[in-house]
Amino acid sequence: MVLMAIDHVRVYSGVPAGGPTPGVFLTRWITHFCAPAFFFLAGTSAFLHGRRRPGLARFLVMRGLWLVLLELTVLRWAWTFNLDFGQQMAGVIWALGWCMVLLAGLVRLPAGLVGVLGLVIVAGHDALDVRAIAGGLDGGLAVALWKIAYVGFWAGPIPLGESSLLIVLYSLVPWIGVMACGFAFGRVMTLEPERRHRLCLALGAAATLAFLVLRGTNLYGDPSPWSSKPPPGSPGMPVLFSFLNTSKYPASLAFLLMTLGPLLLLLPTFERLRGPAGRVLGVFGRVPFLFYVLHIPLIHALALCVSWLREGAVNPWLFANHPMMAPPVPAGFAWPLGLLYLVWAAAVVLLWRPCRRFAELKARRREPWLSYL
Repeated sequence: MVLMAIDHVRVYSGVPAGGPTPGVFLTRWITHFCAPAFFFLAGTSAFLHGRRRPGLARFLVMRGLWLVLLELTVLRWAWTFNLDFGQQMAGVIWALGWCMVLLAGLVRLPAGLVGVLGLVIVAGHDALDVRAIAGGLDGGLAVALWKIAYVGFWAGPIPLGESSLLIVLYSLVPWIGVMACGFAFGRVMTLEPERRHRLCLALGAAATLAFLVLRGTNLYGDPSPWSSKPPPGSPGMPVLFSFLNTSKYPASLAFLLMTLGPLLLLLPTFERLRGPAGRVLGVFGRVPFLFYVLHIPLIHALALCVSWLREGAVNPWLFANHPMMAPPVPAGFAWPLGLLYLVWAAAVVLLWRPCRRFAELKARRREPWLSYL
C-alpha cells in the first residue's frame, strides 16, 4: 500500500511513467509489485475468510460489486475532482471487484484445482498476441466484453453512449488467474511457521528463476523483448532496465514472475517484522482498503497545494481526467523527483492516524459492514 502511493503521487506530478532517466524508471518500477500483491493476497485472504466464516461465495460477490461501484463513483471523483462521469476508467479496484465475483464461482472447487486453473491462465495467456488482437477489433458488445476480459486499453476505450467512454486499464485476464493462485496459496498460510516459510522461499525462488530464464532468453512470456542496446531517446538508461521493463497491461507472465517471485521470498521476512516499522506497516495492512480510498483524494489535494505554492494558482490540468485520459502535461509543470517523494512521505504520515483509529475500531467491533472497508 505504501509503495503504491508513490506511483499515484507521480500521476499528479507530471513525471512520466518509466523514463527517460534511471530515477524515473525506478520510481515507476518499484511500484510494479503492488498490483500483483493485491490480487494474489486477495485470493489468499478469501481462502482464509472462508475457513472462518460460512457464505464465502456470497461475500465475494457482494464485496466485489461494492468495489466496482466505488471505482466508478467515489474513486473516479477522487482521481479527477470533476463530475464528468461520462469518462470512466476500469482500474485496479474495478478488476479486483470483478475477479472476486469470478472467484466466487470457483471457491467450491478444491483449492488445489483452483490453483491449477490459475496457473494455466497466468502461464498460458501470453500465447495470444494482445496487440494484434486489438488491431482487428471494431464495435459491438462482444468486442466490449473482450476488451474488459483480456485486451484492455490496447483496443481503445469502450463507447457507453453518445458521449460516454470506459477505458480498461486492468483487464480481467490474467488477474483472475493471479487471484486463483493466491486462493490456493491460502493452504500454505495455514501450515506451521517453519514449513510455511520454507515453501514461501521455494516457490519464490522458483518463480524468480523462471523469470530470469524466460526473460533472459526472450523465449516466451512477454510481448516486448529486451535488448542489449539502450532504448532510443534514453542513452543513459542501463541495459538492465530494458531487461526489467516487462509489460504490465495486460500483465505478462514475465511481469508476474518478476513481481510475485520476490514477494513470496520476502513474505517470511515481513511476517517476522517487529519494532516501529512493523507496527506502522501493520496498521496500514489491517485496513488496506480504507488506506486506498483515503490516499487518492489526499494526494490529489496535496498536489493542488503544491501547484498553488509553485505557480501562485492551481493548475487546471489537475482537474483533468486522471490517470488515463488527461491531456499532455503543461510545459514546466513536472516536479523534481525529490518533491514527488516529499509529497509521498507527507501523505503516508497523514494517513497513519486515521488508519490506526479505524484499525482499532475494527478490532473492537464485529459489525458486518466493517468488512467492506
